[in-house]
Amino acid sequence: MALDIEYALVRLDLEAHKRRADAELRVAAIAFESQEAMVVTDANANILRVNGAFTKTTGYAQDEVLGQNPRLLQSGRHSRQFFAQMWEQINSTGRWQGEVWDKRKSGEIYPKWLGISTVYSPNGEISHYVGSFTDISERKEAAAAISRLAYYDSLTELPNRQLMMDRLKQALLSSARSGAYGALLFLDLDRFKTINDTLGHVEGDKLLQEAAQRLRECVREEDTVARFGGDEFVVLLENLEGPRERAAVLAKGIGDKLLEALAQPYRLRNKEYSCSASIGVVLWRGGPTADVHELLKRSDMAMYEAKKAGRNSVRFFDPIMQTTIENRARLEARLRQGLELGQFQLHFQRQVGLHGELLGAEALLRWNDPERGMVPPAEFIPLAEESDLIVAIGRWVLETACRRLQIWSLSAVTRDLTLAVNISPKQFGQEWFVSDVADIIERTGANPTRLQLEITEGMLLRNVEDAISKMGQLRKFGVSFALDDFGTGYSSLAYLQRLPINVLKLDQSFVRDLGVDERSEAIARTVIQMGQSLGLDVLAEGVETQEQRRLLEERGCRKFQGYLYGHPIPIERFCEEFGLQTIA
Repeated sequence: MALDIEYALVRLDLEAHKRRADAELRVAAIAFESQEAMVVTDANANILRVNGAFTKTTGYAQDEVLGQNPRLLQSGRHSRQFFAQMWEQINSTGRWQGEVWDKRKSGEIYPKWLGISTVYSPNGEISHYVGSFTDISERKEAAAAISRLAYYDSLTELPNRQLMMDRLKQALLSSARSGAYGALLFLDLDRFKTINDTLGHVEGDKLLQEAAQRLRECVREEDTVARFGGDEFVVLLENLEGPRERAAVLAKGIGDKLLEALAQPYRLRNKEYSCSASIGVVLWRGGPTADVHELLKRSDMAMYEAKKAGRNSVRFFDPIMQTTIENRARLEARLRQGLELGQFQLHFQRQVGLHGELLGAEALLRWNDPERGMVPPAEFIPLAEESDLIVAIGRWVLETACRRLQIWSLSAVTRDLTLAVNISPKQFGQEWFVSDVADIIERTGANPTRLQLEITEGMLLRNVEDAISKMGQLRKFGVSFALDDFGTGYSSLAYLQRLPINVLKLDQSFVRDLGVDERSEAIARTVIQMGQSLGLDVLAEGVETQEQRRLLEERGCRKFQGYLYGHPIPIERFCEEFGLQTIA
């Protein structure tokens, strides 16, 4: 009887354990089939089981992923370093969680919150990994929608006042580190209220949306266009190049571009309406005294000055800067007019050989303005360089020089003279530069072997391969090249030996200090030796004294240019001095 009782108790205990185990299994099964997607892998990360939520989220059924590695879900958005850091944490702590972008079976990429836990066997070895995740697409979309409501204008989808203020603060901090200038442009649409009141708010909203789109298209991707409310917009420009005056020129150029875009007619109710703008500009640079509210106030004040000036205009807060910009605009207009009315001239400065024999000349641009007389090149050439005018002016210089070469080719006295022409970076950078030069040579009948184009190191380094290609094509026509201002920029034998050049021009800054500065003497000697070793002619420019000439000759230089041999002079005087009146 005792044995029977003991047996019965054991049976009861086993059944109780079994019921508890069954209950735990049912609970585990219910938990596994929860709303959260789950995946179980072995120690080698091969998938053993997934739940229904996994299939619903990813689109993969269990039989499609069994034995697969979870890598089949990767979207490609995360780097190897991301996953390396993830597994480093899993191996050290046994768990990891974070946001991951994955890919569904359909190819759709979506965000999810993923947690990974390590399962250990009784002996402490890894037996399984359990991953659980939740699709957070809707949560992120909701957060983005809230953010847009908080930081973006609902009508134009531009940043609003709050976001603009935040970006301006960040821009000031960045500028304080870099020292770069920026500009704030405050825009107000002229007579918008009249259109809005006459046509109604629906049409007024359409105009504002179109204006916002035009503003976005006129600025760089890194710039910010914001709507401050009503018909007021603000444009934030960052990282403007160069010193303050240069930054002002760039800001004025963008302001003019905005004016032109906004002044185009708006199509409302099948009719065209005009709505220009007034723009106030304030330049800024980050520092301890920079204040975003003060900058906005100043740009607003400048905008009202633009209104007073007759609308559809740009005004700077700084009166001195405004005067500088206005003077520049007037000079640019006169420069454009000078090209149209034939006010430009070429002056010629002789280039001579070792014994003073005439080898040719450099053609130098001069502007004879009817009001101001001869305008110094240093005053108008940088302005032409900053605008597109230099391309048209450069073409005129090249054609005029080639016509002179054609005339010189008619006489045995001058047919072997070389004429050097400076080429601007913008002109050289045009994709049609080679064909343009070839066309000018053909039309003028100039001898291309007598034409020498002078280029600088800086313009070559912008795109060495393109420069080599263009120079090579023109060399086939017979055109030669001189590398101007050699030694002042980024001189390097690495590219010098690849460039199809004929002449190195030793910069006058080194020539001027010969006999005075040992470093200048060393550079001059090195350039001359370098030219000789590469089979190039070396021409020293800026030679003003016999002592400079003697020192250059002792170091092996055989070609010279400078005031010692003559100033740049008009073609008539140039021909007279060499007895060439008959072909002037």
